[in-house]
Amino acid sequence: MITAEKITHTTCPYCGVGCQIDMHVKDGLIYRVDGRWDNKVNHGNLCVKGRFGYDYVHAPDRLRHPLLRTRAKSKNGQKPGFTPVTWDKALDLVANRLRHIRDKHGPDSIAFLVSAKCSNEENYLLQKLARAVIGTNNVDHCARL
Repeated sequence: MITAEKITHTTCPYCGVGCQIDMHVKDGLIYRVDGRWDNKVNHGNLCVKGRFGYDYVHAPDRLRHPLLRTRAKSKNGQKPGFTPVTWDKALDLVANRLRHIRDKHGPDSIAFLVSAKCSNEENYLLQKLARAVIGTNNVDHCARL
């Protein structure tokens, strides 16, 4: 039997019910997720997404660094593609583009779609960015799909 090096208590990110879970981690890999019994939301029970929906975290084809889309066809006729860039360059580019759009078209011209594939803490930070920095309440979540 595998023994976890770390058990992280968190809230399942897949919907708005608020089920409490324990993520069992060994060697940096999530190998088991259990529902917590010490709460009145899920009483240890989980849906199929909450129990088994975390394999994407360790998928071999998951992006590990930012990619910048290259321009449309170049002079030599190459199709557009993606070039790896540093996090600093990617974040600067996104921040400058969002600032430009907000200043030119107003804050409600920007919307944020947060993801069930992120932690609740990450989704909270994105909605804070949308509301406090950009100035829009246009935030939605894909978990209800």
